[in-house]
Amino acid sequence: MDTGQTAFILSQLVFGALASFFAIMLWSKTRETVWVLIIMGIFAAYIETIYSILTLFGFIGEGFVPVGSVSLTAILLPSLRMIFFMAAFCIMVVKYKKG
Repeated sequence: MDTGQTAFILSQLVFGALASFFAIMLWSKTRETVWVLIIMGIFAAYIETIYSILTLFGFIGEGFVPVGSVSLTAILLPSLRMIFFMAAFCIMVVKYKKG
């Protein structure tokens, strides 16, 4: 592993941990649906980062259920993050349309 890859992994871990920490702090202050969905999206992004790093180092296999040449987990984790963000944005659009 070269220096660039190490810096990339460390930056993903550090910034993801900070984002998750601040998300937990925000979660204890608010119970609004939109913010909870955004916080869940942050958690899903950090879980995706951890999963990809563990897969890179060989601690876990490529996936439990293969879908062609890609594991189901590798498909679901990025999608889950986007689903949470899309749901939050849709709720905000509906809120602003109602007035």
